[in-house]
Amino acid sequence: MADARGYESGDDEVDLIIDAWSAILPDVDLSPLDVMSRLRRVARDLQRVRESAFSAAGLRAWEFDILSLLRRSPEQAMTPSQLATWTTATSGTITYRIERLEERGYLARTDNPADQRSRIVTLLPAGRDRVESAMRTLVAQESALLEGLSWAQVASLIDALRTIGATTRRGARPGTGPETAS
Repeated sequence: MADARGYESGDDEVDLIIDAWSAILPDVDLSPLDVMSRLRRVARDLQRVRESAFSAAGLRAWEFDILSLLRRSPEQAMTPSQLATWTTATSGTITYRIERLEERGYLARTDNPADQRSRIVTLLPAGRDRVESAMRTLVAQESALLEGLSWAQVASLIDALRTIGATTRRGARPGTGPETAS
């Protein structure tokens, strides 16, 4: 029996979209739309979870990205151009961001002994503590999102998403396939 929104027991809004398009285009396999519409909705919700975790640690997403890159690097240091490459930020943007993080005491810039034209950005203890706190919160919140899945389901999901990611990186471009429908 359907509720006031038209949902059958266990249905969600994607099911309603698929049902409607199935009636309109009965000859089209809508399973890609079913998968991608769910991924898009999960990605939107996951963005909110991530922003909440970063905010709880007093960080914005871009701050977490830079501090995380530095924390994961072997020396906990990188050049601004390396940070720009990894974050896909312009050199002006990365300079602004480094300055803001330096003002907060999370990183320091020093001369690069290997190249007098560049500087080295180094993670400071306050930045390390802040990014580790954010990571702990993020992992706890994301773990809660997966608690209904078995380890085997999580492993299958990782494999499936890795395959989809490889496909999108290989060249799936807008305009080369079915139009966006949801």
